[in-house]
Amino acid sequence: MTNTAVHVEGQQPSLHIHMHEALASGATHTKGQQHPIKLYLVVWGWLFVLSTCSYLVDFFGIHGYLRPSLILLFMVLKAGLIVAVFMHMAWERLALAYAILLPPVLVLVFVAIMVFESDYTHLLRVIFFAPTA
Repeated sequence: MTNTAVHVEGQQPSLHIHMHEALASGATHTKGQQHPIKLYLVVWGWLFVLSTCSYLVDFFGIHGYLRPSLILLFMVLKAGLIVAVFMHMAWERLALAYAILLPPVLVLVFVAIMVFESDYTHLLRVIFFAPTA
């Protein structure tokens, strides 16, 4: 029994050193996730291209439903890139991504439903209140 106690006491400084090494290496890993600078530069490039495309819609004078559709498309693409990369949503858990991204998508769906319903209501009012000949 004493031999075992002496053997363990002899190894305690060694365990203490290994513990310090493990904590030090663990501390370097807990600083955060590092992404290559190339990723950020590529995203900045895409944001510049999408912004240029958005301005070109106005420059070329596109009219009708195509104009707001293109501007909204470029806006949503830019917002998606910013949220995914700069706000680190691409590396988050799926549940957190759903909790943040799903409500705005549902709001857009409800807005689309209201637009269709308002067109239907307007059509009924035009038909009902139309002057009779």
